[in-house]
Amino acid sequence: MTVYFETRRLIARDYQPEDLPAFTAMNQDDAVMRYFPHKLNAAESKVFMEKLQLLLTANNYGLFALEEKRSRAFIGFTGFHLADFESSFTPATEIGWRLCEEKWHQGYATEAARGALDYAAAKTALQEVISFTAKANLPSQKVMQRIGMTFAGAFIHPRVAHDSPLADHVLYHLNIK
Repeated sequence: MTVYFETRRLIARDYQPEDLPAFTAMNQDDAVMRYFPHKLNAAESKVFMEKLQLLLTANNYGLFALEEKRSRAFIGFTGFHLADFESSFTPATEIGWRLCEEKWHQGYATEAARGALDYAAAKTALQEVISFTAKANLPSQKVMQRIGMTFAGAFIHPRVAHDSPLADHVLYHLNIK
């Protein structure tokens, strides 16, 4: 198992088979998935986790599994992935995060994202990252602001139904080198 980076309270590492139940529960949680078009069922979560691990193995960065040091439990993920849908700002590398609901409001998303940015600056060729979320997702926007990102505009997400309240998105940007 590769550990990519550590923060004061977190370990960013490879995914392990024992992460799957918590990973699946997170992806099926109504609150966690509120700003996504749909929740992931168990089969979709398994495929998603396997894909994330393949990308980590191939690239040495991606969406890292997050382990809480104190409990040694999987609590979510953070890191980078390619935003490749058709838009004026793509293709681009997005920084993102998803945490189990019981770990919200403890500063973990910000801590993990800052750790991921430090890792990217030191260990990758990434020069800049973007982040985007549904306009209504104020908690994620606050994390974007806390990690130093600046508002770069708004757009209609092409992979979300245009009549969905989740179609309206905001875009943030950060130079990391």
